[in-house]
Amino acid sequence: MISVIIPAHNEKENLLQLLPVLFSLAASHDVEVIVCLSRDTNDNSDKINGFNQLRHVSCNKKGRAVQMNGGAQKAKGDILVFLHADVKPPENFFRDIKQTIDQGNDAGFFSYKFDKENFFLNLNASFTTKDGIFTGGGDQCLFIKKETFDELGGFNEKQVLMEDFEFFKRMKRKGVSYKIVNNDLIVSSRKYDNNSYLRVNLTNFLLVILFKLGYKAEKLKKLHNSLLRLPYQNNIQKV
Repeated sequence: MISVIIPAHNEKENLLQLLPVLFSLAASHDVEVIVCLSRDTNDNSDKINGFNQLRHVSCNKKGRAVQMNGGAQKAKGDILVFLHADVKPPENFFRDIKQTIDQGNDAGFFSYKFDKENFFLNLNASFTTKDGIFTGGGDQCLFIKKETFDELGGFNEKQVLMEDFEFFKRMKRKGVSYKIVNNDLIVSSRKYDNNSYLRVNLTNFLLVILFKLGYKAEKLKKLHNSLLRLPYQNNIQKV
């Protein structure tokens, strides 16, 4: 079984678009979907139903790492898939996951493209087809054997920003084998709506460098929120 874990904070509209697509792709596979709602979710996301193999998990503490760990603890599958609520999976999504694991890999990521055509956004997306400084970001959708995830101790719940990069850092340190699947996810460009391309990219680059230099997660979170205008503030969990 594959367990898809979706951390969500006031993402009802995105979930209503994502879940039908996800379950349609899962029709010929053994898949469950776990939506892990933040403690402060108040948009009735937990009322979404009508799908077999859909479960909701409510978390008592804040943080996306908390949500993803909570979903992993409840998961019945041998493979865990961590998918953002505003990311749309491609055709052959589940086949690619199974095939990657069957080839002997312990984990994998997907390449992606943005949901609107733009030269600079396309340039950004092109870097997700191979290993690089931004590999391991959550938009790339980590999938991993559950036993490997458990051996690594799950996500660090003190890492309130860039928990995905911190986890990937431990993956590499432990020699976990992984593959980047070149079958594009569709990623929301909403971060760019109220921020310039240059502003978003310089902020991302700065945060990655500071993370690698060992800056504390709380400082990274505050810096992120001070540098970027966030039109989807209701979808951001405060530290």
